[in-house]
Amino acid sequence: MNRPVVVGVDGSPSSLVAAEHAARAAHLRSRPLLLVHGYLHPFGYGVPLNPYDLGVPAPSAEAQKMLERTAAELTDRWPDLTVDVRQVTGGPGATLIEESRRAELVVVGSRGLGGFTGLLLGSVGAQVAAHARCPVLVVRPDEQPIPVDAPVLVGVDGSESAALAVGYGADEAALRDVPLVLTHVGPPEQDRSVPEEIEEAQAAYRADAVRLLADASGRARAAHPDLVVREHPIRAAGAAQGLIEASGTASLLVVGTRGRAGFAGLLLGSVSQAAIQHAHCPVLVAHPLN
Repeated sequence: MNRPVVVGVDGSPSSLVAAEHAARAAHLRSRPLLLVHGYLHPFGYGVPLNPYDLGVPAPSAEAQKMLERTAAELTDRWPDLTVDVRQVTGGPGATLIEESRRAELVVVGSRGLGGFTGLLLGSVGAQVAAHARCPVLVVRPDEQPIPVDAPVLVGVDGSESAALAVGYGADEAALRDVPLVLTHVGPPEQDRSVPEEIEEAQAAYRADAVRLLADASGRARAAHPDLVVREHPIRAAGAAQGLIEASGTASLLVVGTRGRAGFAGLLLGSVSQAAIQHAHCPVLVAHPLN
């Protein structure tokens, strides 16, 4: 199955930047690109509650022109790219989540036309990042150009979710021909003397971090023997803060859906949520392919 890279496009600057990232991702993967516009009924919903009264809304000619214009611009930049466009009756979030069942990757912008400018990530991006059935690339901040030579950064904490993120991160770094940086965020060092038992616990924690990074590095190198892999333990007040600060020198941050300390009932852990809201580069949320 030749799964496409899918991107939601509504004509907003954020979605057009997302389409550019999606085109590059499709090009690197030799996959087709699908531009999707989820459109709503004039009263604000998808299919009307009573279709006998109003009928299923027809695709918008204006939206179709926007999609075709975007597709033409992308194929001008990537001539080998196969681009399809589709309008789907339904909300953009639900539409992209449904498309994710058949996609290699779903790409969303930080805010669409319906987004509030004060929000760092719109509701559509948050929905898709939490519920998609394949990896999700959240493109933010949308005002910066696409970085091409900075490393791919992955947070490592020993969880199954982080292990999946390491695999995706290694694949992505190999595709982009950039280094992979594996980082583990530990608590800040104590500036004052501490009791012996605390010092022993800190030493055990440091040893655990070294082991986690070494294991992750070994798996990445086994999958991609020519990949440059760096281990980078850092100290910060929290895992989210550490990853967000480190993302300033990365082209991509890859996070799992939930870390080792995450609550099983949450679809997206607090660290992942903070990353997609505040990272200084695009964020790949490592959902497994279904």
